[in-house]
Amino acid sequence: MMGRLKGWFSDFTRTPVWKSVFRHKMPKDPKNRALAVLTNVFLHLHPVRMRKQGLRISYTWCMGGVSFFLFLSLTVTGILLMFYYRPTAQHAYPDMLDLMESATLGLMREMHRWAGHLMVITVWLHMLRVFLTGSYKPPREFNWVIGVVLLVLTLLFSFTGYLLPWDQLAMWAVTVGSNMARASPGLGVEGPGSQLMAVGGVPLITAGSDVRFVLLGGRFVGEGALLRFYVLHCIGIPFIFVMLLATHFWRIRRDGGISGPGKGGPMAM
Repeated sequence: MMGRLKGWFSDFTRTPVWKSVFRHKMPKDPKNRALAVLTNVFLHLHPVRMRKQGLRISYTWCMGGVSFFLFLSLTVTGILLMFYYRPTAQHAYPDMLDLMESATLGLMREMHRWAGHLMVITVWLHMLRVFLTGSYKPPREFNWVIGVVLLVLTLLFSFTGYLLPWDQLAMWAVTVGSNMARASPGLGVEGPGSQLMAVGGVPLITAGSDVRFVLLGGRFVGEGALLRFYVLHCIGIPFIFVMLLATHFWRIRRDGGISGPGKGGPMAM
């Protein structure tokens, strides 16, 4: 039976359908490995070679890979939760209680919640490792900036998701956080520089047009804020995050792979 399956698979790999998808055989030498990586839509984001020292867990802490794994788990569990959660003031909290009481979906919600907390921690540790090892230095300055933006987006993921349970803890926490946004420089009505932004003596930044009002869709945390946070959490922030994440991976390859301790060193395939 196994011989037949092996023969059928061997014959199928010679068909035009297989060759149209996989243009190269399993790489067995460095040249073919590089060719297979460069012509693959997923693998081409990664470097063909990298320093062996840069693969040591004691050097990288593997925080970048763990953060990416947590993001994938958040994506899967988040999509499953979207089938049962309704972002309205009437249904948000009862739906959350139903998700918690259901065994399977309750596990999904807890996985989503704890993966979100862990991702904030691992992204912080990843940035700390990059800073301590000097991996932000030339030619990696641009990728460092992208990493900082990804860190901010990770915090926004956590902040926007905090309101979705629609309980008292979430509402008051978002109220405090949005009040802090009111003091943002140049964007909040109470922030420094907002009084200087005026046309003909009329201020451009007011309580009805500052960043807090835009974020909440009103002056207080209400159903409009819940809907905006839901859209930002599920569509807006993920869209920007995925694009920057792909650019982040691509820049790692363009900048010579994972940075290693010291200069030079043998390369690993």
